[in-house]
Amino acid sequence: MQIQDRVAVVTGGASGIGRAVSLELARRGIRKIAIVDQSEQTEVAAEQINNEITSEVAVAYRGDVTDDSFRTRIFDEMGEKYGIVSICVPAAGITLDALAVKINKETGRADIYSQEKFRRVVDINLLAPVYWAMEMIARIAEDRHLRGLKKWHPEEHVQGTVIFIGSVSSQGVKGQVSYASTKAGLEGAAATLMKEAIYYGVRCGVIHPGYTDTPMVRALGDDYIESHILPDTQISRLIRPDEIADAICFMISNSIVSGELWADAGWHPSA
Repeated sequence: MQIQDRVAVVTGGASGIGRAVSLELARRGIRKIAIVDQSEQTEVAAEQINNEITSEVAVAYRGDVTDDSFRTRIFDEMGEKYGIVSICVPAAGITLDALAVKINKETGRADIYSQEKFRRVVDINLLAPVYWAMEMIARIAEDRHLRGLKKWHPEEHVQGTVIFIGSVSSQGVKGQVSYASTKAGLEGAAATLMKEAIYYGVRCGVIHPGYTDTPMVRALGDDYIESHILPDTQISRLIRPDEIADAICFMISNSIVSGELWADAGWHPSA
């Protein structure tokens, strides 16, 4: 599917992988892109992208990606002003890491990972991405219905693409019971949506980045990165966000790429 002249939505677009893929889409000729984030840097990120490519392609939307009305408003406005959204990269995510079960040395009792934290991670990392994807699929399905089109045929070319942001953590990483669960969950969601959404000409895939140089990973601390991550990474460094962005654009533009892409730089979780 061509990227040029399309309309896109990227959540988590103010930093990290979301920021990098937004810039790369802009460089590749996207018509308009919604930069969605709750960060105060959302408007700054959109302005920087527009300045770099000397064109007003990025539109900032600051808000909570778990808010249904916020999501609906963005798709409404983007569709009315710029055309139907046909690229969706729901990249917003959080980590609230802790061991699933840990003995409290003072009481001798086992502390179990907080359900409240688990639900928060699920809401942002799993439910939100799936519903942003389904929102785009729904808009494309409605547009086709209005135009009297039914089942998609290859001669029409791909109508839309969703790329979910998975993680190597989906294989299981100590201290990430909630995060790993959500990233593994995206695999099942993408596989199911692909089987359904291709009826309307929409593809769905998952990219599984390894440890990438983002604020989320940097928050682990330099000592942890040096001792627990880099020794198990073949290239002996963190992945750059622009490298993941390039891989995402490859998945969007090459329609024969299906399923999952592991962009892990040779890192695999140790026992």
